[in-house]
Parts: sequence; C-alpha cells; structure tokens
Amino acid sequence: MAWQEVPDPRPAAGEVVIEVTASAVNRADLLQRRGLYPPPPGASEIPGLECSGTIIEVGENVPRLAAGDRVCALLAGGGYAERVAVPWQQVMPAPEGIALDEAAGLPEVACTVWSNVFMTARLRKGETLLVHGGASGIGTLAVQLAKAYGSRVLVTAGSADKLARCRELGADEGVNYREEDFAERFEGRADVILDIIGAKYLPGNLRALATGGRLVVIGMQGGAKGELDLGALLAKRASVHAAGLRNRPVDDKGVVCRGVVDNVWPLVTAGAVRPVVHERIPLDQAARAHRMLEEGEHIGKLLLVR
Repeated sequence: MAWQEVPDPRPAAGEVVIEVTASAVNRADLLQRRGLYPPPPGASEIPGLECSGTIIEVGENVPRLAAGDRVCALLAGGGYAERVAVPWQQVMPAPEGIALDEAAGLPEVACTVWSNVFMTARLRKGETLLVHGGASGIGTLAVQLAKAYGSRVLVTAGSADKLARCRELGADEGVNYREEDFAERFEGRADVILDIIGAKYLPGNLRALATGGRLVVIGMQGGAKGELDLGALLAKRASVHAAGLRNRPVDDKGVVCRGVVDNVWPLVTAGAVRPVVHERIPLDQAARAHRMLEEGEHIGKLLLVR
C-alpha cells in the first residue's frame, strides 16, 4: 500500500462528502489488499469500510444532513482517505458520549452485530449467544450488546488475556480455543452463534447449538467449504444463515443503519456499550495496522487517525 495524492471526491445526488477524522481496519481490508475481496462496482478502490468525521459537502436530494454535522458512516470503500463520498442512507450521527475518532470503530461492527444477531437471528432476552473471536472488534461489541439486551454470553478467544477482557465486557463464560474444544464445553447451550471462522467450525457449531438454535456465519477465516450434518440440523430444528454487509444495496444498508441509531446508539450514550480501541495509528501508517491485525494480538479495534 502507498500513501499518495488522489482527486477530491465530489458528492453525486444522494451523497455527502465527509472529511475523515478516523477510520478503522477490518479483516475485509486485508483480503482486499491481497486481491481477494474487490470493492463493489462503482465503489472507491481505496480500502476502508467505516469512518467518522464532519460533513463538508452535500449533494442533491439529501434529507436531514448538512455541512458541519459530526457523523460516522458505513462505507463500501474509501475510509483510508482524508475525504470520502458516501450515500446519505449509510451516514449516522456520531453517538454522544464518545470522542469523534472513537466513533470510527463502530459502524462496521455495530451494523454487523445488529443485522445478524438481532435482525436475522432474533436473539431474545434470556437466550444464550456464543461469539467466536470474542476479543475482536465485532466480538467486543457483540458481547456488550447482547448483555445489554439481557442475554447470556459465551465466547471463544486465543489467550487468557483476551478471555479476561471479554469477561470484563460482560461475557459469562469463555474457552481458549487453542487449549480446549469449545463444542464439548458448550454442547447444546447456544441459542445463537455468531461465527467468523466458517467451514472449520461447522461441526462444532452444530454440536454447540441448542434446539431451535440459529447459526450465523459472517466470515471464512477457517475456509469456505465444509460438511454439514443435515440430520443433526433437522433433529435440533436449527437453522444456518450466512450474510455479508458490503455488497448489500444502499437501501438495505440504510435499514440496518437506522436500526443501529435507534437501538445501539442510546446504549453507547448511556455507557452500556463502548467501542474497544486497542490503538490509534496515523492514517499514513495503514500498512503497520494491517500487520498488527494479521498478527492477531490486539483486542478490539485498530483506528487510523489523521
């Protein structure tokens, strides 16, 4: 990756331009850098799936938003730049109670967790959520949000320090996946599973699901192809969902963003849910942030700041 001058973006109809205060690094960015996850047609080739900042220009047919608004946004690309154009539907007010740069660590994880755990899997009060990668950006948000909604939370993580941090955030029980089989410990206990691993964890996830459980796969770190025992799935009356966020239509993303503003932001303002920031890294040092994410020793989000 290289830091270089590019033309300033201009807003098309229905878009605003945000002067970026901060962005954040996601695993999808690593895949894009390797040529394995290209941006959707028409999206910026610059990486970055979320940002926070201030609106500096508003295109035609944009309701409610104005220059000077402090916002954060879910992006299809472009967050690693100083300015980015984004459809108004994907722009959210920066939640009160946190710094503007911290807000950059919320859009991707909040939209992912809200859309998958609550909109798709319909986690309910009193149910149990199993979060794989509990110390990740998505995991740290999922733990807090599920606890805020009255659920029991189980996690997997790769070290004692990470498990301890998950417990501080509200996790009830955790497994170090390097030392213990999560499926054996959590067998039949998870009403909803949020999985970033994919194929490798399919058998274990099915074993961990409770009757009527819902498995939501949002990543493929453990491979894209695996075997699923349909007989066991039928016996448990369970279901499997797979969902991405980046390639959804703008209006669909807008529905998710409105759900986040209505249901997650009040919890952020109240202090019940907070972004977990591991480190703030200068925007022109994005390569170092990628190396840190690949090494996997961080907890929470890595922010890229101006």
